[in-house]
Amino acid sequence: MSDIIQLLPDSVANQIAAGEVIQRPASVIKELVENAVDAGAKKIQVIVVDAGRTSIQVIDDGKGMSETDARLAFERHATSKIRKADDLFALHTMGFRGEALASVAAVAQVELQTRMADEEIGTLVTVLGSKVTGQEPVSCPIGSHFKVSNLFYNVPARRKFLKTNATELNNILTAFERIVLVYPEIQFSLHSNGVELMNLKSGSLRQRITDVFGRQYGQELIPVEVSTTMCRIYGFVAKPESARKKGGCDFLFVNGRYMKHPYFHKAVITAYDRLIPEGMAVPYFLYFDISPADIDVNIHPTKTEIKFENEQAIWQILMAAVRDAIGKFCDVPTIDFDTVGRPEIPVYDPSRQVAPPSPHYNQDYNPFKPTSSSKNPVSSDWQELYDSLLTDPVRRATGGSHVDMFAEVDVSPVNSTPEMIAEKSPAHYQFKGKYVMTAVKSGLMIIDQHRADIRILYEKYMEQQRGITCNTQKMLFPETIQFSVSDAVIFASIFPMLSGLGFDVSDLGGNTYAINGIPAGIDGIDPVMLLRRMVSDALEKGRGVTEEISSTVALSMARSAAIPYGQILSNDEMENLVNELFSCSNVNYTPDGKNILCIFPQSDIEHLLG
Repeated sequence: MSDIIQLLPDSVANQIAAGEVIQRPASVIKELVENAVDAGAKKIQVIVVDAGRTSIQVIDDGKGMSETDARLAFERHATSKIRKADDLFALHTMGFRGEALASVAAVAQVELQTRMADEEIGTLVTVLGSKVTGQEPVSCPIGSHFKVSNLFYNVPARRKFLKTNATELNNILTAFERIVLVYPEIQFSLHSNGVELMNLKSGSLRQRITDVFGRQYGQELIPVEVSTTMCRIYGFVAKPESARKKGGCDFLFVNGRYMKHPYFHKAVITAYDRLIPEGMAVPYFLYFDISPADIDVNIHPTKTEIKFENEQAIWQILMAAVRDAIGKFCDVPTIDFDTVGRPEIPVYDPSRQVAPPSPHYNQDYNPFKPTSSSKNPVSSDWQELYDSLLTDPVRRATGGSHVDMFAEVDVSPVNSTPEMIAEKSPAHYQFKGKYVMTAVKSGLMIIDQHRADIRILYEKYMEQQRGITCNTQKMLFPETIQFSVSDAVIFASIFPMLSGLGFDVSDLGGNTYAINGIPAGIDGIDPVMLLRRMVSDALEKGRGVTEEISSTVALSMARSAAIPYGQILSNDEMENLVNELFSCSNVNYTPDGKNILCIFPQSDIEHLLG
């Protein structure tokens, strides 16, 4: 019987490893920039073309490599970071596995120029599909210059499933941010298709956060600092009033390495308990200094999952540190009450004599004496009362077939008004400022006023994006909004749709925009918060199709402009709301799938009262 087990060729083994290490262009940048940091670089440049599909360049001024090291670096498990197994528990470098360069070279064309400080001539190495195709001396500056071209050229399936350039560029920015936030003392720059996206000078940690995410973050940050025998935690958390939707800037780093840790994230959110609305999150940038022997980073090739020996104790320390920072620098969030109609309180003047109040009352008033001005007197004629019940709109509902309470209302595509509301009552009732109740042929219909208005406005905004003109209301004082680089990429994808919706937004440069006009009919809404919500929703959806982005933008605007819960509506306003709802293409659900209305059948009402 012949043997069937054999060793895989190095090229095949490298492609297998590349499947875990190199998932997209952002993975290449992460590995190469981390190597540059480990090489002691003080200035690192990243240049991408077509979001990394065509080429990726990483240039550093680190210590460089010798001629032998330059060629050996592309071999699998070749590393200068560790020598023995015990070194895994004393890591002080970003990389250590020795798989990054071999994995990149297995799925791309790689060119390396490198020179050490004590050498006059550098080395040029070219690798194609794990095979070294050339090595020769070259004149180059001190440091290393990697150029990765035609990523996944020999793995068509992987290249085919790359996302759009905007999505891949956003992934590159995310990976880039996770590195630059750890090393504020290093100068970084990022260029995409010849355009400079970031140019970060060396400075303090707070300045680096401000440079990456915008000036508004510098005003919201609260410092956190705690040192124990187990660990040291430092960094910044945001004030409670800066809470925003999930998917914000939440960063955790341990020993200079970015990590994903839901358990520690929960500790931070727990510290904000009852200070921020449910479902909201706050930005934070927290750094852990822990002995390498107490953690294990060798779990996944991406090294973003880390195990802690004293996880529960660190959880308690983290929560207490964040809670202490909030209490020390912020106390509790201020409550801004509505000042409309507030009585004017005079300033106390000690030299002015104040007269005591004198009460006035009607001495002839007798609460037990009947008066002729009583409204709606109750009739003593029971027959008259019974006849009035028969003429009541709700009692006149004769009902047809039994309708389930949460059954969908069938709207004919020919006539958008269903037969079910053909005999609806002209009078409506608002329950607790949240639901509109109206009598229909089959029973009692209950409509969620906020969700109904979301459906109405959503379809209105979608029609506006399809070419129907929308009026723009100019702002007396234009407002400015600044985005982080990653948010600016998302905003650029929805920017062409804003004019169709009625926005007048101009680019001021530096990821800053001026809001000169807003769509007519959304008065009272903060335009800055509205645009940030649009970007947040588009980022959360992660979509690249234009129609789907249009839907996300329209839904964000509808949520912001819809009738809020608690707003009292007149009968005419409720009538208009019901009529406009039943002229929509879908009266049962909001665009995100939530129920708008339900019907309480007349038979069930009669059963309850029988």
